[in-house]
Amino acid sequence: MKKVAIPVVGGQLSEYFGQCDHYEIFEIDNGNAISEEIQIPPKKYVTKLPEWVSAEGITDIIVYKIDKRIITLLTPLRINLFVGIPVNTPRNLIEDYLNGKLKSDEGIISEIMA
Repeated sequence: MKKVAIPVVGGQLSEYFGQCDHYEIFEIDNGNAISEEIQIPPKKYVTKLPEWVSAEGITDIIVYKIDKRIITLLTPLRINLFVGIPVNTPRNLIEDYLNGKLKSDEGIISEIMA
């Protein structure tokens, strides 16, 4: 079973991992989204988000942009990151995820890694 988190602001994928209204978390089993919930993480420090993600059992995160420091903190937790994903609704993004159609913007990945 997988749990996929999408940071959301204004009903769409947030431009930044740590700057969102909430996270929509989809539970995936046998290639199907079997549940969806909204979670509001602690907002005190963005560097604490990896701990929260791990505690929630999240296995995958779909993001547009994410700070390199956060990537470094998520790596040992074995969280799969889908980075540079164009802004869209959580429902459309999870459908693309389930169908293997998430496409990263290489320019965003280059910007993050610079």
